[in-house]
Amino acid sequence: MSFPDITAELTARMPELRGRMAANQALAPFTWFRVGGPAQVLFLPADETDLSYFLRHLPRDIPVTIIGLGSNLIVRDGGVPGVTIRLGGRAFGEIEFLDGYRVRVGTAVPDQKFARELAEKGVAGLEFYCGIPGSLGGALRMNAGAHGGETTDVLVDVRGVDRAGNIRTFTHDEMGFSYRHCEAPEDVIFTSALFQGKPDTKENILARMDEITRKREESQPIREKTGGSTFANPKPQSAWKVVDAAGCRGLIVGDAQVSEMHCNFLINRGKATAADIESLGEEVRRRVKENSGVDLRWEIRRIGVKP
Repeated sequence: MSFPDITAELTARMPELRGRMAANQALAPFTWFRVGGPAQVLFLPADETDLSYFLRHLPRDIPVTIIGLGSNLIVRDGGVPGVTIRLGGRAFGEIEFLDGYRVRVGTAVPDQKFARELAEKGVAGLEFYCGIPGSLGGALRMNAGAHGGETTDVLVDVRGVDRAGNIRTFTHDEMGFSYRHCEAPEDVIFTSALFQGKPDTKENILARMDEITRKREESQPIREKTGGSTFANPKPQSAWKVVDAAGCRGLIVGDAQVSEMHCNFLINRGKATAADIESLGEEVRRRVKENSGVDLRWEIRRIGVKP
C-alpha cells in the first residue's frame, strides 16, 4: 500500500527546513517486531529549532505521529497517514553532565546507552534504565520503569515541542506521572530531559546493572522479534500471571506467538503481520477477561490503519 506523495507541497511551504523528508517510507525496519506498513511522510528533524519550524508550518489537518526506537510499537499493516516524526542524530542524542549529579539528555538516546554513560561517570540512581528497551522519549511518555525504579523517581523537568511549534518546558509535577502514564499533552514531542542522580562508584553501579541484565536475559525473550512487555500490570497482580492462568502461554495466531519464556511478551516467529500480532494480543485480552475478569490494558503502542 502507498499514500499520495505530499512532500513537494510541504517543501514549498517550508523553504528554510533543514531536516529530511521521505514519502512512503517503510517503517517495519524501525520497529523491533519488523512489521507494518509505510509512513505517508517520514520526517527526521535536524534539531529542536527545525522541529519547531516544521510543526509551525505544517497544515493543521495533517496528523502527526512520533516514533522512537520502535521497541514498544506495532505499526499496523495499512501504514501511518500524515507525517511520522523520528528524532535522531547528534541534536537529540547528546548527554550533558551538570553539577550536583544532574544530567541533561536528548530523548533519542537509548535507555540502555544512557545507563552505561551514567555508570562511567559515577552517577547512580538510574541503573534501572539498563533493563528497559527503547529511547528516553518513550520512557518519559509512559513513565517507564523496571527493577524497582521508575522515570518519575529521577526526573526534574522535560523540554518539548507542541503541535503549534511552541517549545515548552514541563516540571516533574506538570508531567503528572502515574503507572505507565503521564499527563503531558499528547501533541508534545519531548526533545530533552533533566534527571537527578546521586554519587556512587563506577564499580558499584556496574555491578547492579550486571545483575539487572542477568535477570532480564534469564527471564525475557530479548533475542526474539518482540515489543517488550505487552500489557500493563493490573495491580496488584502481574500481567504475565493472569495471561498464564488463562492458558495463553505459547498461544499462536498466524505467525505471532505468546512467548513460552515470558507470557507477557508477544513474538514474531518470522512471517507475522501486524494484524497477527494485534489479533493475538486481543485474543489474550479476551481469554483473560473471561477467565479472571481482568481487563488488560495494552502497554505496547499501536499506530496506523488497518488495510
